[in-house]
Amino acid sequence: MDMATKQIRNIGVLTSGGDAPGMNAAVRAVVRGGLHYGYHVFGIRRGFHGLWRGDIDELNGQSVSEKLQRGGTFLMTARSKTFNSPEGVQKAIEMAKVFNLDLVIAIGGDGTFRGLRDLARQDFPVIGIPGTIDNDIACSDYTIGYDTAMNTAMEAIDKLRDTAMSHERCSVIEVMGRKAGYLALNVGIACGAEVVMIPEVETDFTRDVVKVLLQGRNSGKHHYIVVVAEGAGSATEVAARIEAITGIEARATILGHLQRGGSPTNRDRTMASMMGLQAIDCVRQGCYNRVIAYKAGELVDFDIEEALNMNKTITAVEIERARILAARRAP
Repeated sequence: MDMATKQIRNIGVLTSGGDAPGMNAAVRAVVRGGLHYGYHVFGIRRGFHGLWRGDIDELNGQSVSEKLQRGGTFLMTARSKTFNSPEGVQKAIEMAKVFNLDLVIAIGGDGTFRGLRDLARQDFPVIGIPGTIDNDIACSDYTIGYDTAMNTAMEAIDKLRDTAMSHERCSVIEVMGRKAGYLALNVGIACGAEVVMIPEVETDFTRDVVKVLLQGRNSGKHHYIVVVAEGAGSATEVAARIEAITGIEARATILGHLQRGGSPTNRDRTMASMMGLQAIDCVRQGCYNRVIAYKAGELVDFDIEEALNMNKTITAVEIERARILAARRAP
């Protein structure tokens, strides 16, 4: 049957890749939206790994009750080496047929969408919802989990600033982000960091770190915050270099998986809920193999092939504005 005319009755939903606060809200919206319009919704545990293993159960309204405010993902998530092979993809499709699944909705990042694309190329309908704290999905201005992760990091750095002030030291904080610096840049702005190191911009350590900190010290400053995206360097190494060159006492803190946890913020709960319903709307309209996105203030959807071919980067304007805000001039 042609996908444009395929009758969808049973929907599978999974979460894949790194967990992100708000994933539960998205699953809840898919389930409640699906049930409202007469679909059967099945939860697939442990991502694509659970799909090819058949770790699948039907969900109802009670299944997603009290999940909205919880971080992580109650469906759990895992990375699957088997699914990365053509045989694994075919096995997943065969298992989907065992449970009479007509379409799969997956919440995750680029890796998740590549998995969906592999299914779509085998004529199995899919829809992707962007869920990653890195905010690095090219087709979308916003991804589920990003706001919560920023607030978690911001609160941690505010507390670290208190101890940095007490001991007249430099606190170097490493945040997540892999190859994307969105989290580091915006947390740095929100926390008034003197230095932000991101993978999108090559750092001249002497000019961009040492000189900035020494200028701050010479103008009367006694404590400093340096935010490092994990893709731009190691907080431990940066702290050691700062102390060795400037003599300023420096301590490294790696926030790590702390940023993934916690109850999602209002924005993440709301955005996840609306994205989940948007995915159901695509199903109702017979619009498959799409990625839900937030673009220019609106929820839209893109063809999955188009979405994966898009590029996204931090602009020069954003970087310059961060530098202006961090600058400290001698009186």
